[in-house]
Formats: sequence, C-alpha cells, structure tokens
Amino acid sequence: MGSDTTVQAKGKIRYYEAPPPTPPAPVVVKTAAHSEFLRTGRIARYKPVWLPEERRYLTHDEVAERTGKRLEAAGETSHHRINSFHRSIKFPKIIFHHTLDERPHLGYCHVTAARTFLPRGVPVSWSFYIANFFSKIGEEETFFEHISPAYSRMYFAVAVEREAGQPLQINRTIRKNGLLFQTNDPMEAVKNVLMLGTSNEMLREIIKKL
Repeated sequence: MGSDTTVQAKGKIRYYEAPPPTPPAPVVVKTAAHSEFLRTGRIARYKPVWLPEERRYLTHDEVAERTGKRLEAAGETSHHRINSFHRSIKFPKIIFHHTLDERPHLGYCHVTAARTFLPRGVPVSWSFYIANFFSKIGEEETFFEHISPAYSRMYFAVAVEREAGQPLQINRTIRKNGLLFQTNDPMEAVKNVLMLGTSNEMLREIIKKL
C-alpha cells in the first residue's frame, strides 16, 4: 500500500495498492542469438514487454480496516508479553482500535486497563495503548499534537475516569494530559505497565532490572 501526493478536492490523502513487482526479463543466451543469425541472417533482439503501472486506489474505509488489523495484531502481541512475565500479574485483554480522521493509515489500539495505587496512595484507573506514530500528548481537547513519522510506534498509558452514565474520560487530576508514561521502546513500555500492575516490592525490584 502506498500514498499519493495528489490531494482530492476535499483535501483527503489518496491511497493505492501497488502491484507486485514485475519479474526480471529473461536473459538472452548469446549462442542462441548466433545460431539465429547463421540460420536467417537476422540479428534477433529481445523485446521486453512493458506493462503500464496499474494502481488500484483504496477507499479510506479499506485503509482503516487494514490499519486496524495491524494495530490489533500488535496489541495481541503486547498483551501476551505483559501477561507472560509473572503469574501474579495478569491484565485483562481489552483490545480495540481507532484510526485518525482523514489519515486512516494512522491509528492507536487499546490493549488493557487496570486500577492501581500511585506512590502517594492515590488510586487511579488507567488504560494502556499502542499507536503506529509518535506525537506529543496534548493537555487540551486535541489529544495527539505534532504527530511525527520519526518513530513507527508509541506506547503510552493515561489515567482515566468514568462518571455514572458518561463515557470514559481522561483523568486530569494527576497531570493535565493524564499521561502516566510514554515511550517508543517496547521493552520500556512493558516495564512501565508491569510496574503499574503490582504493589509487591520484590517484584518491582525485579522489574526495574529488566
């Protein structure tokens, strides 16, 4: 899948599915060419068949579907790694994804959620996510700010809260953006999630040394 720099009237990015690479042209054996010349007096020249490039443009829904499958596959892998660390630390698998409006090749995946106590004894609920881009986590209505292609993955956890009858929201009492951690290192992400998932000091010391 590729993207086209051509912008449609509504400003949407156009995505296309590139055809498989054309196999290399067969090599003409010199002895065969010489035999043809001696038989007919003509020099046989190989004429490669050039096929025009064919592009099938994808709809944004198709791109979003492919992005979602990749994100959820990454979420499954991360959840397995986290739950494989120790039998006393198990997180629920709550995997779902969202793609960004007008940029369906970018998105993020919810992996798990839990409740823990911060060092000062403050209870907090949180959710852990994977994104296929890196950005600053905003403190206002725009959650993802200054999206950068510098890294292909971002791992982060945010404090969340839910009032009765209301959708899940960011808990901004800890930090204005609710961020508990953010990294582009998958191992660092696993360590942070494990640290949030246990209050056992012995396990915490082991996790710190990973």
